[in-house]
Amino acid sequence: MTILQYIYLYVLTLPVFFLIDMLWLGVIARDFYRTQLGELMGDIRWIPALIFYALFVAALIFFAVVPALERGALTNALLLGALFGFVAYATYNLTNLATLRDWPLLMALVDMAWGAVLGALVAGASYLIAQNFLI
Repeated sequence: MTILQYIYLYVLTLPVFFLIDMLWLGVIARDFYRTQLGELMGDIRWIPALIFYALFVAALIFFAVVPALERGALTNALLLGALFGFVAYATYNLTNLATLRDWPLLMALVDMAWGAVLGALVAGASYLIAQNFLI
């Protein structure tokens, strides 16, 4: 892949990540997070959220999608994406469990599982985008 193809893949993958995560956060699990976090939950700060999205997608492509494309295996994208998502979300949640007084264990476990699912879904979609439109 050329650098331009990587950029196209990033630009095409970013909205996939955003749409899937917004479906999860805004519809499927909205009440769960509100219940779990209670007064800890504030208004969304979009600048840090968008920076996270941008970094997560770039790293997901680098660590999961590109190696899977090199092997020609969608299953690699799914597995590496799940691992990457789990570790990224575990870093956040385990740090919060270690440092914040009232961080809920159930919320941390669900969120880490969501990170794995999200990573797998987005890496798989990105892999298919690259295979069908860029390579």
